[in-house]
Amino acid sequence: MQIIQDISLVKSLCRSLKQEGSLGFVPTMGYLHEGHLSLVKQSVKENPNTVVSIFVNPSQFGPNEDLATYPRDLERDAGLLKECGAGYVFTPTAQTMYPDGFDTWVVPDKLASVLCGKSRPGHFRGVATIVLKLINITAADHMYMGLKDYQQLRILKQMVIDLHLDCEIVACPIVRESDGLAMSSRNSYLNPSERKQALSLYHGLLKARELFEQGERDCGRIIETIKKSIQDSGGRIDYIECVNPLSLQSVQEAEADTRMMLAVYFGKTRLIDNMALKA
Repeated sequence: MQIIQDISLVKSLCRSLKQEGSLGFVPTMGYLHEGHLSLVKQSVKENPNTVVSIFVNPSQFGPNEDLATYPRDLERDAGLLKECGAGYVFTPTAQTMYPDGFDTWVVPDKLASVLCGKSRPGHFRGVATIVLKLINITAADHMYMGLKDYQQLRILKQMVIDLHLDCEIVACPIVRESDGLAMSSRNSYLNPSERKQALSLYHGLLKARELFEQGERDCGRIIETIKKSIQDSGGRIDYIECVNPLSLQSVQEAEADTRMMLAVYFGKTRLIDNMALKA
């Protein structure tokens, strides 16, 4: 497995690899868990070659967020990726990706104005910009992303359409711990008490699905039920919304494809999760 920092070398390598068939790509910020690795395994299964990027992108962190403390362990990550069969790892520096004078950004509009976009202004500008840069650098045919970051996935799929990019985004299932907590690099911030409290996210989503299956269609009543159980567990709610899966706009009446979206703080750690109301 090769670890490469230089953009020109990666561009040359990827164009050479594409002569062997489709190229898979998995963008990550490192500190990999089984959720990330499931994406890599899917790419390795479906493409002759897979490139994984590890880059903690400063432009998607707000001024009071956890850029400085975000967990990093390149040696560990490289070992995990090698076991999964990834052939190449791209690990650029912030100076490489945002050199002096950098002044061009991708700014999503309506899809980024709701949910996480409200509480993390500028976040999706940073996400969209870095992902476009990575797609351009790798010229990947398929990019693998998880459904846990559903708003991010929806925004990037729209970007691919709007900017006519020759890259298909492959959405992969949420990978959960044995007790249901969605895997996240930020789970490492939770103390034992907060880790237990965080299970209320998954339990809340399951309850919402149960209410829907029992015939409840009023999103307000579904949300209030979930809100109370999460608050009782000790969670501080950023948002709980039922949304249209394409527009991400809140809906009042639940339908089969309605998606419940959650963002909740446990201590200082903000976690997100989501689930379609119909199984």
